[in-house]
Amino acid sequence: MSDVIQRIDQLVKSNEVVLFMKGTPQFPQCGFSGRAAQILKACGVSQYASVNVLEDQEVRESIKQYANWPTIPQLYVKGEFVGGSDIMMEMYESGELQQLLTQP
Repeated sequence: MSDVIQRIDQLVKSNEVVLFMKGTPQFPQCGFSGRAAQILKACGVSQYASVNVLEDQEVRESIKQYANWPTIPQLYVKGEFVGGSDIMMEMYESGELQQLLTQP
C-alpha cells in the first residue's frame, strides 16, 4: 500500500464523516462538490473532515483507486464509502443518508 493510500485510509477510518472534494465546504471549486457539502449541511452535519483534492495531486489520483470510484467528490461515513454527489442526492431524497449519518 502506498504512503498516500495509507494516509487516505487513516483519514477515512479516524473520522466519522469525510468528504473528499474540490475546494472546501465554504468555497467549493466545482458544482458537484458544492452540492455534496450542501447535502451534508441539509442533513444537519456541521462537523466533518473535508479534504481538498486540488491541493494534493497524489491524493486526487489515489482517492479514485482507494474506492475504485472514478469521480470526486467522494463521501465516507464510519469508514465506509458512500458515493459521489448523485448517490448522496438520491440517498438524501429517500431519507437513507440521514439515517446513515445519525446511526450510532
